[in-house]
Amino acid sequence: MSEYEKLVERYIEVWNETDPAARRAAIDALFTEDVTFVDPMSAVKGQAEIDWMIGGVQAQFPGFVISRLGAVDGHHDQARFGWEMGLPGQDAPVAGFDVVTVAGDGRVNQVLGFLDRVPPQG
Repeated sequence: MSEYEKLVERYIEVWNETDPAARRAAIDALFTEDVTFVDPMSAVKGQAEIDWMIGGVQAQFPGFVISRLGAVDGHHDQARFGWEMGLPGQDAPVAGFDVVTVAGDGRVNQVLGFLDRVPPQG
């Protein structure tokens, strides 16, 4: 498994961690203090805001899990990967891909997210 694949595995584990204390510890280990995260739904900065955002997504979509789709492509301290989010054993209503950049200390310092599939808004 490449270093980029290991990084993405940890990233997905953070998103799926429902215990707030364990999630925050994993966030602090994975992301730099000044990390930025931007996707069509959010723009946050810092570990605390990432934690708040993930907690909000988990509250909005209880029981949903994120899974990686396809291979991880990485070079020059950046990686991209597809993902989907849904209830286990069912078709995932949400999918997208993220691009992450990695700081010199090996932690993620930027996430650029894109949504490819979202549920219809009522």
